[in-house]
Amino acid sequence: MNRVVLNESSYFGRGSRKKLIDELIDRQYKKAFIVTDTGIIKSGVLKETTDILDNIKFHYDIYSEVKPNPTVENVVKGVYAFKNSEADVIIAVGGGSTIDTSKAISIISKNPEHIDVVSLDGAKTKNKGTPIIAIPTTSGTAAEVTMNYVITDTNRKKKMVIVDTHSIPIVSIIDGELMEKMPKNLAAWTGMDALTHAMEGYLNKNAWIMTDMYHLNAMALITKNLENAVLKKDKEAIDSVALGQYIAGMGFSNSGLGIVHSMAHALGAVYDTPHGLANAMLLPYVMKYNGYVCPDLFRNMGRAMGMDMKELRDKDAVNKVVEKVYLMARHLEIPKTLREIGVKEEDIPLLAQKAYDDVCTPGNVRKASVEDIERLYKEMY
Repeated sequence: MNRVVLNESSYFGRGSRKKLIDELIDRQYKKAFIVTDTGIIKSGVLKETTDILDNIKFHYDIYSEVKPNPTVENVVKGVYAFKNSEADVIIAVGGGSTIDTSKAISIISKNPEHIDVVSLDGAKTKNKGTPIIAIPTTSGTAAEVTMNYVITDTNRKKKMVIVDTHSIPIVSIIDGELMEKMPKNLAAWTGMDALTHAMEGYLNKNAWIMTDMYHLNAMALITKNLENAVLKKDKEAIDSVALGQYIAGMGFSNSGLGIVHSMAHALGAVYDTPHGLANAMLLPYVMKYNGYVCPDLFRNMGRAMGMDMKELRDKDAVNKVVEKVYLMARHLEIPKTLREIGVKEEDIPLLAQKAYDDVCTPGNVRKASVEDIERLYKEMY
């Protein structure tokens, strides 16, 4: 049996954030708890949302203590701030870290027995969370459409990947105007993160015809438009990547991911490496590793990316897709080696074990041992 879980409503296109008014009024909410981060406030992006609320005199409080790779402490503070605000809806304005933090706050607000946060790891919650309206400002994580969220337990140096249908936002608003102010490096990292979602989701053991449809179309949109979106700030390309990353989220949320994410989660937990950056670096290495067992799937991915895959030997078909991804990473100035981002070689066995233990590992299309993962880390060291 297969299942698909998505938002109740989603809006796409420039200026679509204005639909926030209709949703708040139609759903009869009285006060919002806005979750964001200081960077979004300083950039002026948050004001583009709060101005809408101010115009209709809608009451709100702001919680802005979200950090990249959000922690248990971030969530606990947010839960108490939400309780004090007496709000009845959460509005998440930011990237994946912001939306993930919102999901954890939402869930705990209706399932207070998980106030410690760490007990959410592997738990099945009883109640739907407080409603979330997600307004992403990055094109990568697709947290606005997924049932997943990731919180870092700094005590255990572990990224808790929590899968809970009760956490999915009820409304998503994908407005390309809010994504134009992303710094070049962040736009590159998050865009490659979205491509990772599409490729890993497509290769996941639980993929099926409906998720394949999402993933292949996401690959087409992202590979065609990402470089122009990042390097030229082309508006149409930005909108296309924003749509592609959302479609990828529709897919992988309902299939799963693989060891690119397992290995990225380990880097984030131990080194606080930005998630998108880690995925961008790992993707070509892991794709080459996976290609050994599924060359026909690589042919399909290659065609989705606009390449001629006719009459290629299995090895050549895999290498052609891997090279495409590798060259994209180079054009977007993604670092090549783990050494460049401060990883210590002596920590590789620890990273490999954490990656192996990650919830994403069992779904990888090719079975990977701790030793396999360790070799992959060493290959890119």
